[in-house]
Amino acid sequence: MPRIADARPPAEPSSDNQKDRYERILRAARKLGSAHDLERVQMQDVANEAGVAIATLYRYFPSKVHLFTAVKRRQVERLAEETSRNRSASEAPIDAVVRVLVRAREQMMRRPRLTRAVLQADQTAQAATSGPLTSDRTFRDMLLDVAGIDDPAPADERLMRLLESCWFGVLLSCLNERISPTEADVDIRVSCEMLLGPRLGGPAA
Repeated sequence: MPRIADARPPAEPSSDNQKDRYERILRAARKLGSAHDLERVQMQDVANEAGVAIATLYRYFPSKVHLFTAVKRRQVERLAEETSRNRSASEAPIDAVVRVLVRAREQMMRRPRLTRAVLQADQTAQAATSGPLTSDRTFRDMLLDVAGIDDPAPADERLMRLLESCWFGVLLSCLNERISPTEADVDIRVSCEMLLGPRLGGPAA
């Protein structure tokens, strides 16, 4: 199990050159994480693939956990951007949430080994953090927005947290080939209807 290094907080890129190096590192991590299990991904190999010095890599990502949680964060950010662009005012809220969660499942299943790496890093980071990770907060805010819940009450937050847990379980079952992608998408819809129906109006209302 990877560990979070006891180091200073990761640096944030500010200049265009720094942002370019940062994105190259993330691309390299995605490439190597898609080809190898997390334990076999070496930071030096990531630096070589990205064309940066190892010191530069560690400046932004003190450990593999930092690196692969950043990969996950970027995945969630891009999904949120895509979701915002493709929103339809005529789509029912539950249908919209189902569509987003199915899309997230599809994206995660395209690179199963990378998905296992980011989930492993995510679990390690969760164990060392008292609050939610940035990617989790972004994911939840995206679902609340798609559902049309503009001013969520604590009960709404709890509802979305439960839905995330259901989706995560479905994703793991699909990732481990216990269910098919079609079955996974049916389970996602059933979860959304059962949990969100009473709140948003739908089959379970």
